[in-house]
Amino acid sequence: MLFGAVPAPRSPPLSEFAISVQRLTKVYGEPPKAVQALDDISFDVRPGEAFGLLGPNGAGKTTTISILTTLVRPTHGQAIVDGLDVTREAEEVRRRIGLAFQVSTADGELTGRENLEVAAGLEGMARSESRRRVQQLLEDMQLLPYADRPVKTYSGGMRRRLELAVGVVHSPKILFLDEPTLGLDPQGRAGFWEFIRRLRKDTGVTLLLSTHYLEEADQLCERIAIVDHGRIVAIGTPAELKARIGGDTVVVRPTQGQELTALLSAIPGVQGVTALDGQFRAKCARGEAMVPPIVTACAKAGIELESVEIRKPSLDEVFLELTGRAYREEEGDAASFFAERMGQMHGGGNR
Repeated sequence: MLFGAVPAPRSPPLSEFAISVQRLTKVYGEPPKAVQALDDISFDVRPGEAFGLLGPNGAGKTTTISILTTLVRPTHGQAIVDGLDVTREAEEVRRRIGLAFQVSTADGELTGRENLEVAAGLEGMARSESRRRVQQLLEDMQLLPYADRPVKTYSGGMRRRLELAVGVVHSPKILFLDEPTLGLDPQGRAGFWEFIRRLRKDTGVTLLLSTHYLEEADQLCERIAIVDHGRIVAIGTPAELKARIGGDTVVVRPTQGQELTALLSAIPGVQGVTALDGQFRAKCARGEAMVPPIVTACAKAGIELESVEIRKPSLDEVFLELTGRAYREEEGDAASFFAERMGQMHGGGNR
């Protein structure tokens, strides 16, 4: 069995949920320069579930994870992890969780094996247990051939796998991954996802993942909370979220930037039209059936089209439907993003 046996059960939690967040708010700084990173968010994560926080940079994902892992104190609200209050019982919470940051935390001068041995020592593991666990994780993460090389010689994907191993060296009940594949190429991300799937299958660990990659959330998470500007705008399974928008969207871009809302709305079968960034988005039941009448109507009106595209329900479309703007993986409010990082670095000054 990969990643070792399922850890022995601890005392039952005080709640049916592995994680419970109620009306959580976080404000960094003081007026007039205060930044509200979280605005009254609530959600629950069931034991063994893979739950995703999906949103652009600066949306509040890192602040949420920082609070749940006791690195930052909330301004208001309550967060319970494995039945423990993260503010009042922070030390015990830390014993029960694992965490992998979006930035590299491994010591580049040490070898992969040494990094894992240090982590095991900090968790209070006995030397004999530590040796077995480290060896097993090096094999599971396909790092054994590089175990005794300095981490500074590792590729980005190897570093991520090592940091995941560090995060689970003590067999935590709950694992937090904050943007774990940030900076990896598509192949590196796909490989990391496979390790996560195997880890969950073999250990039953509860996973809370923050990401701004739509595909990552769709592939890995059983439920997703879409976060935007510090608020949760929707929660559900990927299928449930996609079903909310219903049908297809035909995206039409005229070459001369003409206004097409009235023209498209008059076509039978078009359920609604929205304009965004020079494009016109016609909602309909089946995009394939609507393309010919749309093209014909535009041609009769003397309007030349630069492009016509059919878009099936996706998390990208869900985000647009809920927020009124397109999802861009690189976007984010610079002030909020900076405040999140500074708050995490300095222990999250409370207000």
